[in-house]
Amino acid sequence: MHRSEASLPLLIPRLLAALEQLAPAHEVILVDDGSPDGSWAVIAAAAAADGRVRGIRLMRNFGQHNALLVGIRQARYDLIVTLDDDLQNPPEEIGHLVERLTDDVDVVYGSPLSEQHSLWRSAASQVTKYALEEAMGATAARSVSAFRVFRTDLRRAFERYQSPDISIDVLLTWATTRFAMVRVRHDPRTHGRSNYTFARLMHHALNMMTGFTTRPLRLASLIGFIFTIFGVVIFIVVVVRNVIAGSAVPGFPFLASIIAIFSGVQLLILGIMGEYVARMHLRLLERPSYVIAETTPTNDSTDS
Repeated sequence: MHRSEASLPLLIPRLLAALEQLAPAHEVILVDDGSPDGSWAVIAAAAAADGRVRGIRLMRNFGQHNALLVGIRQARYDLIVTLDDDLQNPPEEIGHLVERLTDDVDVVYGSPLSEQHSLWRSAASQVTKYALEEAMGATAARSVSAFRVFRTDLRRAFERYQSPDISIDVLLTWATTRFAMVRVRHDPRTHGRSNYTFARLMHHALNMMTGFTTRPLRLASLIGFIFTIFGVVIFIVVVVRNVIAGSAVPGFPFLASIIAIFSGVQLLILGIMGEYVARMHLRLLERPSYVIAETTPTNDSTDS
């Protein structure tokens, strides 16, 4: 959660009420991702009033997926449900996801019946889901959302993962390929506004494409091969014209266009390679995925 001071008093009781109907043993983990408002004070008060509520405050804003990873690693029960703090995915819909989690399914996404987003946000989301599909290698990526339930055992596949760039959905594919989706209600946002702008979504898509798959490098190789063939064809045209007509291909615009095209392709390929080199550099710096500033006291005797 981030800037959730207004929504938390509504979210927490609805979450607890929904979980009481699903399992006698449950908990609510609230991860404060560097909120500048009074979110942590609300979390601390809720944890003091009810032992089922646990609060974790990060030292600064690390990002949604980084904060999710904190909660996933702290979870104590057999199933994990991830949920945003904006109440657009109603807690009462959690039961529908849990019901779909059968023996042949490990992860269930709650895909909205109708999204309450702007045109630009929806377009950016589609681009991000396409990038996620390439990174995950699973068609379920088109139904990915922040509202998901999965088996806690899956986290063993990425328990040693350490990087500032994280995609929970890609990490889940390291443990399973058994995904499913159910349609759920998606309510309008009533408090604050989304931190995912068009630019941030596109940046997230780029991170997934270059952080969890080598497809961009393969694309660079393919582009290089295609333009090598193109260059050979141009060379043959020039030679044949010179032999048959006794003259070279005339025109400065033709030469300038060819140089511009090849220069652009070279810069594109260098840019793709640079993204991967930058990621290796960041990994070598060993920047942490998150840093926990403080947590609320844990009442281990509270099981329901």
